Amino acid sequence: MNKAPQTRETLANEIWRACDILRRDNNCGGIMEYVEHLSWLLFLRFLDAQEEEWETQAKLAGREHRPILDPPYRWRDWAMKDWPAEDLLKFVHGQLISYLQSLGGDPLRDTIRSVFTERNVVVCASGYNLKDVISIINGIDFHSQDDIFTVSQVYEELLRRLGNENRLAGEFYTPRPVVRFIVEIVNPQIGETVYDPACGTCGFLVEAYLWMKRQEKTIEDYKILQERTFFGQEKKPVPALLGLMNMVLHGVAAPRILRKNTLEENIRNVTERYDVIMTNPPFGGKEGHHIQQNFPVQSQATELLFLQHIMKKLKPKAGARCGIVVPEGTLFRGGAFAEVKKTLLEEFNLHTIVSLPPGTFAPYSDVKTALIFFERPGPTKEIWYYELPLPEGLKKFSKGNPIQDEHFDEARHLWKAWDAYRKGMGPREACLSERSWIVPVEEIKKKGYDLSARNPNRRETENLPSPMEIVAGLLEREREILSIVEELNELLENNRREEA
Repeated sequence: MNKAPQTRETLANEIWRACDILRRDNNCGGIMEYVEHLSWLLFLRFLDAQEEEWETQAKLAGREHRPILDPPYRWRDWAMKDWPAEDLLKFVHGQLISYLQSLGGDPLRDTIRSVFTERNVVVCASGYNLKDVISIINGIDFHSQDDIFTVSQVYEELLRRLGNENRLAGEFYTPRPVVRFIVEIVNPQIGETVYDPACGTCGFLVEAYLWMKRQEKTIEDYKILQERTFFGQEKKPVPALLGLMNMVLHGVAAPRILRKNTLEENIRNVTERYDVIMTNPPFGGKEGHHIQQNFPVQSQATELLFLQHIMKKLKPKAGARCGIVVPEGTLFRGGAFAEVKKTLLEEFNLHTIVSLPPGTFAPYSDVKTALIFFERPGPTKEIWYYELPLPEGLKKFSKGNPIQDEHFDEARHLWKAWDAYRKGMGPREACLSERSWIVPVEEIKKKGYDLSARNPNRRETENLPSPMEIVAGLLEREREILSIVEELNELLENNRREEA
């Protein structure tokens, strides 16, 4: 007898109940652990439903279908079976996970293997808890768009909570209003490839898909979006799994998400390039000398290495473009940073810089950031700046008062006027305001390639930065000094070795 379909509210409550069961388990006390556990279970359940569709399509076409997972490792073989609790745990630990870690031979199998290897996969301590959670997941109809929509909504909320409650999650969760603004400005189109070299939980790729799906009109458009559009790389296995699941739940059945350190690629030998790149790469990190050798301008700072990677990975054709989050230090730092910015301005059109206010990435980062947008062909002639204001009465964004979509409303309006002007379709004055201005590239060059957003429209009394901006600036400058000291130390160590 078939169960009656669940309402969205009932299903959402059931998924939250699964989270509560996992949270109470001895192996899943933290939000990172129970979100990870729920993710790999949901992924295998979804994969099984997708296999059913692929099998049906193959039968109708009169061709054979080779399943992604072999029996007895398909969800239908083990998760719908009434196991004794201890036997279920033995199967998962002793057979299932090692099988998933051994997969390979095509992009999807390689992706599955990559998110299950090189880490201890979180599994319930209690077989009874695992059985209860599996029972809830079995109640989801992955052939129903309503059910998938509900699960994706709950999942997005889980990722948001993960970002808020786990400081480390700031490495791979970008506030969605920031992501949506970047996607809208970059405006990816069906037929273009979209790449995120530090994809984390795939926020940029998901929003790009939702943006491009509105343009979908034919079966061919659908196939292009499913199979040939979205590419991502993530260094850490857990965010790679979360990102893969996020893409799947939003409708991309087999995204090209690879678990690898993007910076290990020597950019002098790049072969694969993309039309559109949107990303929030990690900053404040450090990479060793062997990684730095992959880049013409060497530096420990991950943000500078990622910027060089992105510049190289954009297709060498008119219209290839990028939107990226950078720490404010990238704008004003000299030395290696100035060298890369010189190349950026000469070879690309860096047309827009949006300065974000303090607390945009609260609660997991106080470093002040900016959004930069550039495209081919270059060189840059002038840059439009916009200084995003804080809402009245607010000293900084925070966990309790996060940045919202509406905070970008004026930026969107003025940017459209700027875009029209640079295409010769509107007046220059329409994009200028108290918070937006245009700087010719000659001024940037005179300042040693300092791209800092200094608003010329502020009154003298307003030119002093707020205490929060001073703190954010001090943090950024402290990072810069530490980075320089470490680079000097590395040079001294290398000299000592050569002398020895």
